[in-house]
Amino acid sequence: MPISMCRPGLRALPLCLLVLILMPGVHAAGMVPQTPVLVVDEGVGEATMNVRNTETRPALLHTTVENIEPHDQQLLLFSPPIARVEPGAVQQVRFMLQSAEPLQTERLKRVIFEGINPVAGVDGARVNLGVRQNLPVILRPAGLPVEREPWKRLSWSATAEGLLVSNPSPYVVRLAKAIVPLPGTQAVDLPRTWILPGERLSVGLPLNVTVRTMAVRIFPATTYGFAVDHFDAPVTH
Repeated sequence: MPISMCRPGLRALPLCLLVLILMPGVHAAGMVPQTPVLVVDEGVGEATMNVRNTETRPALLHTTVENIEPHDQQLLLFSPPIARVEPGAVQQVRFMLQSAEPLQTERLKRVIFEGINPVAGVDGARVNLGVRQNLPVILRPAGLPVEREPWKRLSWSATAEGLLVSNPSPYVVRLAKAIVPLPGTQAVDLPRTWILPGERLSVGLPLNVTVRTMAVRIFPATTYGFAVDHFDAPVTH
């Protein structure tokens, strides 16, 4: 479901959030991960993800990790990068955190699980790529307390162009792209559905909306991507 389809009105936003945030893990076909999010605790040093082949034939499970932040360090090793998985069988992929220095804040990456189905053609063997599962990966510093409501640590302020949201916390905050300036019912979009530690994002608003905005309604998600009740954050002028 494209994000633009989730803007019919205020009442539809919680349902859209649930679909959009959990969408990478809901496909009941191909290689299906055990959970919609992978969390790697620096104190433990590693984590595993079980991936099931739901197809009726063997396939190769191809795993890759992508950086979210430009020029970010790799930090995460994984094994095996490619594995043959029989129909209905489960393959465990191991992720190992390697950092030259201790993590100071949570970090965000993405892991992609893709099934590769060999298909025999008249001109020889070829491959057929299956459904891709693209999941967020959160790297958590050792000793960092679990924060169940990190979205409450965001700071919202009015600017000449609209709204500015900053994240002074050490936590990655995940939320729906659509937010609602209050008072009002018209949703506007953030640049994306996550805010990294120390990051600032801006969203443009008409001047008459900016001066009237006293709060902003957001639709956050937990670390594991589950939708929760909306939260109204105050806006400073």
